[in-house]
Amino acid sequence: MNKYLTILLFILHSSLFTLHLQAQPVSYSREDSLRVVKLLRLGAKEYKSFPSGEDLGKAVLFYARQFMDRPYVGQTLEIKGKEEQLVINLQSLDCTTLVENVCALALTTSHGSKSWKDFIHWLRKLRYDDGKIDGYKSRNHYFSQWIQSGTRQGLVREIEADRSITVPMKLSLTYMSTHPNSYPLLKDDMEERRLIAEMEKRVSGATVRYIPKERVGDSRKVLGCIKDGDILAITTNKAGLDIAHVGFAVWGKDGKLHLLNASSIHKKVVLEPMTLYQYMQKHSTQTGIRVIRLQ
Repeated sequence: MNKYLTILLFILHSSLFTLHLQAQPVSYSREDSLRVVKLLRLGAKEYKSFPSGEDLGKAVLFYARQFMDRPYVGQTLEIKGKEEQLVINLQSLDCTTLVENVCALALTTSHGSKSWKDFIHWLRKLRYDDGKIDGYKSRNHYFSQWIQSGTRQGLVREIEADRSITVPMKLSLTYMSTHPNSYPLLKDDMEERRLIAEMEKRVSGATVRYIPKERVGDSRKVLGCIKDGDILAITTNKAGLDIAHVGFAVWGKDGKLHLLNASSIHKKVVLEPMTLYQYMQKHSTQTGIRVIRLQ
């Protein structure tokens, strides 16, 4: 074959492959796409220059507060019988989708954009392992996986508190593969279960550190590493799990840490009136917090 024809065919094949990747399906309503654009315009008005540093944390809370009182609904990303696709749902949220949507809005604003397409770009990078959709298994199902993927991409970083107030935890993730009936897409699909089990092995083994819940009630001076708008990932001693719940840090007028979250207790997005310390004392399986900051 003529070498120039070979090169041309290679270029065409590569172009088609790229277009195929860019055409990954997205599931959303017109109402939500309009809502995203409206929010991004509000954010652009609020932040005349691109937010960074502490301003990025303020932008995170600005967007999080736009979702106050939105209903809490679990498993909004599951579309049975269809290929894995990026699901965008701002009408009802769980704790993780609140964090993802808010962070995608803040990242879009921090890059000087008000574009729906850019919001989609950042949401995909946050939700999927290294930002690439490759079936159900590629979604960041465990929040430790979410942190690892976001860190590799430079989207987030874990904030380390003084080692004198933190304790280690070795990741051992098995919950999904050992509780397949809790996940609609795993109930009857043995191959998908196998792929999830492989993913769990890859993510497990690392040792992370967290602030135990006995110290979560300390003052802002002691917990100075935590800033408004940081993501708080609540650790758990439940077998096979790493993180039980996520939300955003808010330092209250009482000088104590509070949690802005999509709450299964309140059935909506709320800023918890009780302190985070009080909240965690009511949950015996919660052990502490990891602190994650959007970059």
